[in-house]
Amino acid sequence: MITDRTKTICTLFGTKLPIIQAGMVWVSGAKLAAAAANAGCVGVIGAGSMKPDLLRQHIVKARSLTKGALGVNIPLLYKEVKEQIDAALEEGIKIFFTSAGSPKTFTSYLKDRGCTVVHVTSSPELAQKCESAGVDAIVAEGFEAGGHNGRDEITTLALIPQVVDAVKIPVIAAGGIGDGRGIAATLALGAHGVQIGSRFAATVESSAHPHFKQAIVDAGPGATQLTMKSLVPVRLLKNQFYEKFIKLESGGASKEDLQNLLGKGRAKAGMFEGDMIEGELEIGQISALIRDIPSVADLVDRLVLEYEAAVKSLRPTAP
Repeated sequence: MITDRTKTICTLFGTKLPIIQAGMVWVSGAKLAAAAANAGCVGVIGAGSMKPDLLRQHIVKARSLTKGALGVNIPLLYKEVKEQIDAALEEGIKIFFTSAGSPKTFTSYLKDRGCTVVHVTSSPELAQKCESAGVDAIVAEGFEAGGHNGRDEITTLALIPQVVDAVKIPVIAAGGIGDGRGIAATLALGAHGVQIGSRFAATVESSAHPHFKQAIVDAGPGATQLTMKSLVPVRLLKNQFYEKFIKLESGGASKEDLQNLLGKGRAKAGMFEGDMIEGELEIGQISALIRDIPSVADLVDRLVLEYEAAVKSLRPTAP
């Protein structure tokens, strides 16, 4: 898995492997991030579901569990973004993944404080804006990804080579990567590393509710759908809440009515508290390929072996 290209990512973050465990709301707390870091990846705490004080607690806990590479994911659409960033800085975090907003907002602020900054994007045009803003690397996330998603609906297979051709800085592939074959494929498209979310959500150390983990394992093809396009596009696992939202949205409901149905706390109710009926269940299309709930260490070992097998299968055989 280590090549001249992927070594760029390992050097950037100080890791053994060019794998980033994605920061996910209600799923990637201290235990998951620390386990990923201990396995040689970048472990990322998902700050989107955390108040600044809670984020601080998770960082402190993660620090007590690992000496590996730790980062935080900061979605820029929330109110307390600045407070979250400052809390992370005060606790010694030097790796920041920003998303859901302009990369210009905090990149200079973080770079001036000696941080490595990566921004998540969904199109080559946005990737160029990230590069102009001074980020160190880009996560190019395809349409397959779970949670908040781009409006352009560009799939990972099409997106990665376009972004690689559009920028000069390292590109980290994301969206629909759940095994070593996916890693091999996206690296073949020119990516320098990968970010994996849904597959890490269904691990022992994930803070997702056991009911949500089992729902991921049970998901089949077509079990997820990009929805809430009139608000903020989000890929969800289909359930009764999803059906209610789709019915209201397709019936021409106003944004106000849709927002009232969404309310507050649905993602927490579903992903963290286990309400599989009325909760908001954010997960990617790759869930259809997930069939177990391993430890992070076992998962990462498996990813490496699967990658090596995929690459080996492409080598020419002797005549």
